[in-house]
Amino acid sequence: MIKLLVFDWGDTIMRDFDLPGPMSDWPDVAWIEGAETALRTLSSKYTCAIATSADHSDVAEMKKALKRVGADRYFHLFYSQKELGYKKPDVRFFTSVLRLSGFAPSESAMIGNLYDKDIIGAKAAGMTTCWFNETDIRGNHPLADHIITRMEQLLNIF
Repeated sequence: MIKLLVFDWGDTIMRDFDLPGPMSDWPDVAWIEGAETALRTLSSKYTCAIATSADHSDVAEMKKALKRVGADRYFHLFYSQKELGYKKPDVRFFTSVLRLSGFAPSESAMIGNLYDKDIIGAKAAGMTTCWFNETDIRGNHPLADHIITRMEQLLNIF
């Protein structure tokens, strides 16, 4: 049974405008459409974590950016490659998140927008995977247990 939902940050929860420096310092920040609706429900049923490989943001900067849109209140745990010492898709990134969170892989799901980084690494760590395929990329993606194109679809899965 899934107890932990681990979300990628950029282009999964908040829009990545590909600007220099930490997102917390960008002039504008925005939710991914439907993410707040999904998190409002999911965060009351599951432990929700956010885990990023962002080069410019540590956990404090990520929390600051999330707070700008009110997203910080939906997450119980926060992880960054800067603190973990590993970047996605390295399986050690995911196993570190699981170890620090206190959940087994079989109790955990990863939700992310990049198949090569979020889904492949999480599946190698034994997690359930949900690929947020917002642009509806076609092809064979066998390591994605679930594929969604809108964040609200998470409510039909978890």
